[in-house]
Amino acid sequence: MLLLIVVLFSVFYLFQINRMTYALVTQKDIPEEKHEKIFRTINILVTILLISFYVEVYVAL
Repeated sequence: MLLLIVVLFSVFYLFQINRMTYALVTQKDIPEEKHEKIFRTINILVTILLISFYVEVYVAL
């Protein structure tokens, strides 16, 4: 049950982060060539954050 809640939260959170990242790169006029690298970096870092969150919550139980 905990895994399902974390997965649903994570999908929503990643979607929101990607939306904000898209708004940032369009507002700051970052070249198209750099978009992929920016999105990849942010998604990897957020995924690491979410995994560490899950591990911390799972160990606390």
